Amino acid sequence: MDISPDAVRQKKMAALASVGSAIILVSLKIFLTVRTGSLGVLSEALHSSLDLIAAIITFFSVRISDKPADADHTYGHAKFENFSAFVETTLLLATAVYIIWEAVQRLLFRAPSLRPGVLAVVLLVIMVGIDWTRTRAVSRVAQRFPSEALEADALHFSTDVWSTSAVLFGLVAVWLGQSLSIPWLRYADPLAALVVAGVVISVGWRLGRRTLDALLDVAPKGLQQKITAAAQAVEGVLSVDRVRLRRAGQRYFIDVNVNVPRTTSLEEAHATSDLVEQRIAEIVPSDVVVHMEPRARSGENFLETIRATAQRRGLAVHELSAHQVDGRLFIELHLEVDERSSLRDAHRLATELEKDLLHEAGASASINIHIEPLGAHIAGGEEMKELAGRVRDFINGLSAEFHELADCHDVHVRFVEHKILVSCHCSMEGNLPITQVHDVTAAVEDRVKEKFPQIYRLTIHPEPLDEN
Repeated sequence: MDISPDAVRQKKMAALASVGSAIILVSLKIFLTVRTGSLGVLSEALHSSLDLIAAIITFFSVRISDKPADADHTYGHAKFENFSAFVETTLLLATAVYIIWEAVQRLLFRAPSLRPGVLAVVLLVIMVGIDWTRTRAVSRVAQRFPSEALEADALHFSTDVWSTSAVLFGLVAVWLGQSLSIPWLRYADPLAALVVAGVVISVGWRLGRRTLDALLDVAPKGLQQKITAAAQAVEGVLSVDRVRLRRAGQRYFIDVNVNVPRTTSLEEAHATSDLVEQRIAEIVPSDVVVHMEPRARSGENFLETIRATAQRRGLAVHELSAHQVDGRLFIELHLEVDERSSLRDAHRLATELEKDLLHEAGASASINIHIEPLGAHIAGGEEMKELAGRVRDFINGLSAEFHELADCHDVHVRFVEHKILVSCHCSMEGNLPITQVHDVTAAVEDRVKEKFPQIYRLTIHPEPLDEN
């Protein structure tokens, strides 16, 4: 699925705006750190410095991740976003470790020396406003055009609002302590820094776990079961053996092994595969590969087994019949072979098929295979209209003998390659069982050939009377 140019542009603009705001915040916090000597402000300056690095990484990540797949990256470049989020996680946790170490030093080993003032408070309030504004802007773009890297950025910025507020609270508390001569309030600043460290660790843990899951291709809970159920619900699917998935950015690459009846044609299997892909795409944005496995359906009858056995060898068969006589199975079928084949080659194919069928039916079965050419070219011919009329009248005259027969029409007689071929449509009651219809058409064919022995083949198309 290609990403629209508008989506790419807006993601880049959001990432670039994030870089710009991070530069402003880092500059302000470094200035405040020098002016006030606050550990809380220092921790926020470090936090924002790493945010700046992360924002730069995010900007380049977004530019790379939206590139289409190429010869070197056949699954696309979306994993760059996961890598960007992983780098951000590492930087966050490193920041938290330093903040905790410095806070412990100030709480236990050396007294902090702070110089809070109105300017520091005003600037911190402005920073909170900047953090809140960029959080909303980046989050909106990340939701509209799914992006792992922008989502990670938005999560960082949302925590910056709270961590900067904690620093603001600590600095005001120290200022009040100095103004009101309350010595213990001097510890509010390192305590505020510890709050910032706790927020950073919390965010880093959640982001790191999610990023690691994406890098290690961990499937979201329940998604595999949903995909399996969706594939199994597709008509023509017997069962689903295996579902594998991996994620790159917001897109999933999914491999599904699907079992279909072994008598399914290649075109039917392809249509089933398309339906499976559509059902899965309705669950998650995905690139799906479906592998079809032929299987014997539960309760498969023996004629289906014969067709499947022939199909496995790429052979076309018809006129299948199987009979039990005196406890012995008799099988007859017509095998179509290339019309350019010699008798020796055609007989070899028939013998190989017979061996396969004996393996399925048992060595005591009797198998008779009629070999005929598989038509491969379209022959020319001429219409015989006078004979067509005579055949039509004769068949319609058989309605007294065959009460199922209502009407014969669309009779065509052609002289093709020294043979007379006849085709026609016969109307019958639509609720007749197809076995009875077949018996009637076979009997009519016999009667027509008795009347017109020059006819080589008669093909009758039966149709419901109410659809004529």
